[in-house]
Amino acid sequence: MSQVASRVVRVTLPDGSVKEFAGAVTARQVAESIGPRLALAAVGAKIDGELSDLSAVIDRDCRVAIVTEKTRDGRPDPDALYLLRHSAAHVMAEAIQRIVPGAQLVYGPPLETGFYYDIRFPEDRPLKEGDFEAVEAEMARIVKEDRPFTRYELPIKLGFEKLMAEGSKYKRDNANRAVQTGATSLSWYVTGRLRTIREPGQEGQVVLEVPRGGAEAWVFRKPEHASDSHIRFDESDQPGRTVARNLDTGVTAAPRSHWEDLCRGPHLPSTGRIGAFKVMSLASSYWHGDENSDRLTRVYGTAFFSKKDLDEYLTRLEEAKKRDHRVIGKQLRLFHIDEMVGQGLVLWTPRGSIVRKELQSFIGEELRKQGYFEVFSPHVGKLDLYRTSGHFPYYAESQFPPIVERESLAALAAEGCSCAEYANRLSKGEIDGYLLKPMNCPHHVKIFASEPHSYRDMPVRLAEFGTVYRWEQSGELSGMLRVRCFTQDDAHLFCTPEQVGQEVLGCLELVKVIFATLGMKEYRVRVGLRDPDSAKYVGKPENWDRAEASCREAARTLGVPFTEEPGEAAFYGPKIDFVVKDVIGREWQLGTVQVDYNLPERFDLSYIGADNKPHRPVMIHRAPFGSMERFVGFLIEHFAGAFPAWLSPEQVRVLPVSEKTEAYAKRVLAALVEARVRATADMANERLQAKIRHAAEEKVPYLLVVGPRDEEAGTVSVRARGVQQDLGAMGLGEFVEGVRDESESRGLRSVVDRMRR
Repeated sequence: MSQVASRVVRVTLPDGSVKEFAGAVTARQVAESIGPRLALAAVGAKIDGELSDLSAVIDRDCRVAIVTEKTRDGRPDPDALYLLRHSAAHVMAEAIQRIVPGAQLVYGPPLETGFYYDIRFPEDRPLKEGDFEAVEAEMARIVKEDRPFTRYELPIKLGFEKLMAEGSKYKRDNANRAVQTGATSLSWYVTGRLRTIREPGQEGQVVLEVPRGGAEAWVFRKPEHASDSHIRFDESDQPGRTVARNLDTGVTAAPRSHWEDLCRGPHLPSTGRIGAFKVMSLASSYWHGDENSDRLTRVYGTAFFSKKDLDEYLTRLEEAKKRDHRVIGKQLRLFHIDEMVGQGLVLWTPRGSIVRKELQSFIGEELRKQGYFEVFSPHVGKLDLYRTSGHFPYYAESQFPPIVERESLAALAAEGCSCAEYANRLSKGEIDGYLLKPMNCPHHVKIFASEPHSYRDMPVRLAEFGTVYRWEQSGELSGMLRVRCFTQDDAHLFCTPEQVGQEVLGCLELVKVIFATLGMKEYRVRVGLRDPDSAKYVGKPENWDRAEASCREAARTLGVPFTEEPGEAAFYGPKIDFVVKDVIGREWQLGTVQVDYNLPERFDLSYIGADNKPHRPVMIHRAPFGSMERFVGFLIEHFAGAFPAWLSPEQVRVLPVSEKTEAYAKRVLAALVEARVRATADMANERLQAKIRHAAEEKVPYLLVVGPRDEEAGTVSVRARGVQQDLGAMGLGEFVEGVRDESESRGLRSVVDRMRR
């Protein structure tokens, strides 16, 4: 690429150092200027925070961070995985179109664990799981060819001409959506290079092929500022159109020399950087998610930079299937979802309710230690409450429809009010009504405002296990992990500006206590900040600056890695999220703390300061578990249903070896129940080994086998879950004391430890 001799371009690197270039450069050249090892490892770049191709042209002063496969602490870089999986989606789509001619591409985004492509297949040739091997073989050929990903851009008008010629309504729709969100050009990605004319006098002119029933092609001059893999064309670059003859044979109607797709990008430098991949599954989908629209096939896949990483992921996936909370939850009778009740609405069974209540008791004890007051609020609130808070209509699509009084609806119907007018008047506040509460915070705000407060009262900490309602799309619902009705271990702290830092630290300490008690040792922290370029955030910039500074400072005290993620803040304030790694390496977002200067402003909250004047409090939102449903779903999978004894719905099962000791078994059971141990006795007319097997399937922590010798000695033979043989005999009183001790200490001192001392 020839550099344009214009103004000096200054590039600021992550460490604050600045590199100067005589003119426009690519991100790849920036990496090369830093060092050859970095240039070799580079897969992309972030230019002023925006993820970009390594071939992106930089012609302005900006901040640049080079993206490599791993972060400095050795973890896979999420940005690198995004580039990898986006690129793998294109390679899979090309392979599928080779195998199934006539397949029409719709869209193919990367996901957290892979990617998918929605495709419209011919009715007489759908893709089947039996095709996966052939698709993967074709993908392997494309990867082995190590073709570069070439981006070219066309002005909107020329881009739509090209799309009209190609005849895909799906791609035209994608282009329209891009324009509606502010795109000033349309971009395509080629797996390969555009053909370049090499004939005398025409060097440097690039051929763009457009199918029009023959081999018609557009010919453009390659702009001086363009790199070989990143070309932005303008109308002035197009001297005219021509029917391009085959440049090698002189025969017209030449086949297209490359595969391409309309795409915003970004991508890896080449297909060869895709280390390992797998086509995973098929699912039905609909265009725009509309069941009345075109039916599509969603093809899922995943990709990693190494086969080792792919193999580890597939192993984790198999283990995850065994731990699926929907399967284990049904097996252990923990919860039920009934179609007649409704999708996404969890029915807690007696056994599941025990787990939930134990967790609530645990967190309740910790809250009392920290000086929280428990409150209760209704499940509905007036629309004006949520209009003031900003939740309605800002989150209208995520909420259940408003509840409007029958008389008001009848009057609107009599007026001939249309649905569109009704929605418009609702959003403008001309129609009143109620809403199933999507958040607890406005209710807690009103509790705080219900009485005057002095600076001597602060902080005021209000806690509630509050149930909220969100309208999730049916395709996004998943057992207990994604539901429409859930209970948050919610709390809101109202404090003075000087108290913010200490109160945030107190919230974080609470999360650490929970993680330590449940044995969650691997977690990281994510600080969600506002995106300065987005209009979705409310409030004064100076308040945001203070809130973000408080979150950063608190995160630094935790002693674990934390990342800052612009654009991930709530609309009213920054937040700290905890991302926990479970026993098989999956990451879950659990627990959040948010600092909010804005809701107190919206509701005109105040307290009387030491100067006897009103002052504005700061509000902190805090939910260590997040959602009880999601948290219990996570715990089911984390423990594979084998909860620690203090959480287990059934802690002990008594097994008489025969009818002769049933009376003694009942006395043992009575002693356990009297000591508030959750216990049962299996008096079924079955062999002992069958009873042991049933208890193991139900993951009971302790089995007490009682025979004639135990009855005579007043002992019980203890078998612990996961231990293949009896631990031996133990006095009944000692066992009862031990299991109570284990429950009250929440697993810090176990019966097994007592017996092994």
